[in-house]
Amino acid sequence: MKRLIAIMLAVLLAAAAFAGCSGKTGGAVKDGRARPSNSGALKVVDGKLCSSSGEKVMLRGISTNDLICAESYVNEAFFRELSSEYGVNVIRLAMYTYGVGILGYCTNGDRERYKADIDKAVEYAAASDMYVIIDWHILSDGDPNAHIDDSVEFFAETAEKYAAYENVIYEICNEPNGVDWQTVKAYAETVIPVIREKAPDSLIIVGTPDWSKDLLSAVEDSLPFDNVMYALHFYSATHGAEVRAAAEAASRVGLPIFVTEYGVTASSGDLPRDIPAADEWIEMLERENISYCMWSLARTGEASSVIRPNVSKTSGFDREDFTETGKWFIDNIEKHKGM
Repeated sequence: MKRLIAIMLAVLLAAAAFAGCSGKTGGAVKDGRARPSNSGALKVVDGKLCSSSGEKVMLRGISTNDLICAESYVNEAFFRELSSEYGVNVIRLAMYTYGVGILGYCTNGDRERYKADIDKAVEYAAASDMYVIIDWHILSDGDPNAHIDDSVEFFAETAEKYAAYENVIYEICNEPNGVDWQTVKAYAETVIPVIREKAPDSLIIVGTPDWSKDLLSAVEDSLPFDNVMYALHFYSATHGAEVRAAAEAASRVGLPIFVTEYGVTASSGDLPRDIPAADEWIEMLERENISYCMWSLARTGEASSVIRPNVSKTSGFDREDFTETGKWFIDNIEKHKGM
């Protein structure tokens, strides 16, 4: 009998160790917010983001600045802090596609380093009970088709790697600009099947023209796929009531919207801040059940960064370590606690 008990314990311990290393699940955070532990793999139902069981959910979180520039914050302690202490339930990994040297996956950047950072972030997010958005962050390149071969290769590899992870969301083009919706749609119709071949039930977010503000084109000619959402970006000191009203109208006719990037500053990422306008935006997003990620997790010196430039910490933050933007971010997440 003792030998049998010993064998059973050994099996249980081995199973626990395997689960702990897999990264697919982590310790549950029971704070009343939507989490992988209580909501599973997310999906779109009737134009709204929902849990695996079909209940509406809200994700409220933050986006890194360029992933390599922000990689010091990709550590287990800080991800746990974001989740457990601040209530963040989603983190977006902005991987720039175009740039100079290290800043640009498709332009001589360090691809393996980017992938390693994504690997760590996905694991840390899973262990901290958070969702994670892998963002193909086109910006200066404008047309997502400029690097479509790289995109297809990246998402095929990435979707296969994370196919069993319920916390992973794919954003296939950040801010298309200088192109129309038909150009973006053609890109999406190429890339989405590549992801779905490996991860058939995955949630995918597609950027929209005009720096992810033109939702009307998607309303009029949406993509022929399930579990697809459309990105909206805004900065409260630049994009006011007219943009907000258009977004609300698109939501009310059933367009699935996800604000994968927003700021309380000007669209440049710098001053001025417009907190009252940001509050109006958040009220609308909460009312319409539209999830959102703030720009940006960084200490760049821009007003949009949440960490003060002279703070070298990478975890264990105090309130005074944050900029005015960061303090507003923390307070806003705390204010909105529901699923």
